[in-house]
Amino acid sequence: MGRFLKYWLPVIVWMVVIFSASTQLGTAEHSSRFFRPLMLWLFPDISETVLDTAHFYFRKLGHLSEYALLAILMWHALKSVPSVTRSRGAWGQFLLVVLCCALYAGTDELHQLFVVSREARVMDVMIDTCGASVGALVFMGVNRWFSRWR
Repeated sequence: MGRFLKYWLPVIVWMVVIFSASTQLGTAEHSSRFFRPLMLWLFPDISETVLDTAHFYFRKLGHLSEYALLAILMWHALKSVPSVTRSRGAWGQFLLVVLCCALYAGTDELHQLFVVSREARVMDVMIDTCGASVGALVFMGVNRWFSRWR
């Protein structure tokens, strides 16, 4: 049980955080409540067009970063399963992590079909998958770098 809590509970908790962001709490309207005042405070002369564009990219960066973190947590958890780490090389583990994250991203977008004021977007799944790839690459690189010093 301790092994599960140490390795897999963070993955599950982060998946719940992602899932909760797919509800009304994660709408553009809600994120603009803090993003807009912050941007207007930092850049008082910002135009509406630039503000809207910045908010759009801020939200997409959120997709990218939340799935990068999910990939890192998932790869760390997979290291606790010796049969997975022995039977696959680093690139096999990379593909497994990215595939699992992509599948979760797809189910997350599917969930948004059933939430009022949300919609599912294939582009968001692609962004999430790119984020997972970046996170997995970072984890793989850091892991290799540290393994040289052991």
